[in-house]
Amino acid sequence: MNARGERTDDGERALPRARWSILAGAAIAVLVAALGLVLWRAGLFDVLWKPEALRRAVIGLGAWGPAALIALEVTAIVFSPIPSGPIAVAAGAAFGPFWGTIYIVIGAVVGAMIAFTLARCFGYEAVRRWAAAEKIVAYLSRSRSQWWLTGIVFASRLVPFISFDAVSYAAGLTPLAYWRFALATIAGVIPVSILLAYAGEGLVEASGPLLAAALLVLATLTLAPVGLKIAWNAWSARRRGIAGDATVPPGDQP
Repeated sequence: MNARGERTDDGERALPRARWSILAGAAIAVLVAALGLVLWRAGLFDVLWKPEALRRAVIGLGAWGPAALIALEVTAIVFSPIPSGPIAVAAGAAFGPFWGTIYIVIGAVVGAMIAFTLARCFGYEAVRRWAAAEKIVAYLSRSRSQWWLTGIVFASRLVPFISFDAVSYAAGLTPLAYWRFALATIAGVIPVSILLAYAGEGLVEASGPLLAAALLVLATLTLAPVGLKIAWNAWSARRRGIAGDATVPPGDQP
């Protein structure tokens, strides 16, 4: 009750919940940072851009290799500047396309769920300061249904030039349910993970068909987004030109 005799239970409960949410987010972030420190001390970050060296390092860890690879993928997603592509290629190179795909998917989904949860814990003000997520946050923040948001997350997982990490954080600021976010992420990650795992195996085998397929996959994943972006910009410019011509009054036309 306040000084006027009115109930303030909702406000009194909301403040402790917000504090606990921030504390929980901070605890998760500290745990992931500690995990990253362990991986760094193990030397895995030193060979991150060298899939073959990373493959040897992971295999050298023996039974801990898969866990280290999954942890590396999780850390790369939660701490966005760390690239995750070489990790996926190394997974296929070290464990083959089947187990490599499984480890990649586990790491990607766990990392995405942690990023989603951190956004829920820290809220809009913390995430919107991240430039990579600003436009995505603005796009997802519009009034959309649960199915529409699920579809957007799924589609973004299939497009390499859309930041996996930024989408995960931005989606956490929407009303999207946890299970829908997880389902969309799993469904979108699996096809890309299979391609990267096969590419990794092909690069290690370095044998005719496998190597050619691996180079084709890597070239496609690299060049296709660029081609799509160029095509989209050209199509948008053409539409703007047509719309501009349509607005010119008949008397002003030459």
